[in-house]
Amino acid sequence: MPVRHNEFGQSIGPGLPEWTPRSLPPRRSLEGRFCTLEPLDAAKHTDDLYAAYAQAPDGRDWTYLGIERPADIDSTRAYAERIAKSTDPMHFAVIDRQSGRAIGSLALMRIDPANGVIEVGTVNFSPLLKHTPMSTEAQYLLMKLVFDELGYRRHEWKCDNFNEPSKRAALRLGFQYEGLFRQAVIYKGRGRDTAWFSIIDSEWPALRTAFERWLSPENFDAQGKQRMSLDKFRLPS
Repeated sequence: MPVRHNEFGQSIGPGLPEWTPRSLPPRRSLEGRFCTLEPLDAAKHTDDLYAAYAQAPDGRDWTYLGIERPADIDSTRAYAERIAKSTDPMHFAVIDRQSGRAIGSLALMRIDPANGVIEVGTVNFSPLLKHTPMSTEAQYLLMKLVFDELGYRRHEWKCDNFNEPSKRAALRLGFQYEGLFRQAVIYKGRGRDTAWFSIIDSEWPALRTAFERWLSPENFDAQGKQRMSLDKFRLPS
């Protein structure tokens, strides 16, 4: 990209004369082939989420989240009621289209319409959702909303730098590592260095094609196993 200069000879960023603030994300369902994202509803989703999270043998999936694992159905309901009321973060339940049950959740957060920046976070996938096509499709559905429908310029992913699975997931999904914010957050009585990742709008068309090719029926065998990994579809043809 050619570098622009102002009247003082200083380098400046690209001009965006036609930019206008974007809309807030809508509270509506997003339909996929494997899963549906529904605005989180405590009355509708609590029982399913509690059952899904109970599949895990311990609370390690909650280590890097802002709360501890709810101890019982009542505390799960209280947690779901609280996050369902939030508009930022805006939480979605991930619904398995085969069973019709909620098996995890994730959120759009730190929503900045003026600058076209939004983050995906509070990713809380149960064992029924992890390492399935649904987990990838859920992220893809949010990306399509962010870039194709809302026209945002930047989609962010942030996590505790010790959260190695989260960092691997970000890179697999096409987020670019940007750096480490040292001593950025205090949570659960401990400090956190935050790893930052992002996808920008110019990268999205190629990523969208890779996701669509990966998610296509032709990429899965009769047992539902992928034939080619997502990163292979991102390689130059």
